[in-house]
Amino acid sequence: MIKVQKGSKPRISQGDIYRNIEMIEYIYEKSGIVEISKIQFPLVIVLTQDCDLEQDYRTRHSRSRPETQDKLIVSALVAPLYNAEHVYQGSHLSELGLEMQKISKKKTPGNRLRNNETPRYHYLSFPESVPIVDSVIDFKHYFTVNVEYLRKIRHSNFVIRLAPLFREDVSQRFSAYLSRIGLP
Repeated sequence: MIKVQKGSKPRISQGDIYRNIEMIEYIYEKSGIVEISKIQFPLVIVLTQDCDLEQDYRTRHSRSRPETQDKLIVSALVAPLYNAEHVYQGSHLSELGLEMQKISKKKTPGNRLRNNETPRYHYLSFPESVPIVDSVIDFKHYFTVNVEYLRKIRHSNFVIRLAPLFREDVSQRFSAYLSRIGLP
């Protein structure tokens, strides 16, 4: 079971979990008509390093205008949290018309998933006081969200923050997954 921090900082932080976050899937324009396709994820976790988010916040809220804005971040890296039961069933992306591989919950693959022994996934079991079901982060599914958008919706969409030790675990596993040597 992970530990969480209930207090909210005034800024976006690594390990923050937000609800109802939109991702723009595509924008298409033809003959002056613009089509925008959005996907709304019920929950996402912020993966961007906390030191970068803190420097961004300090730069944006400095009383004096800094000479350069090289500490600003345009977007934060996030990943969806999927209901663990849906991941076992392979149905966590069914609303997008995608069928994913089933993971046998009671056999070795399910045990490996829950024990965070499968590099692609990170399993999160929340305390009963947190209204989030057991969830899975799929490290293949990540995207960016505009920092100003997150800041504007923070008061209404912030859910909880992972405690530092647990957010660092997610970060280390995510970076290890991304830096793996890709073989055909």
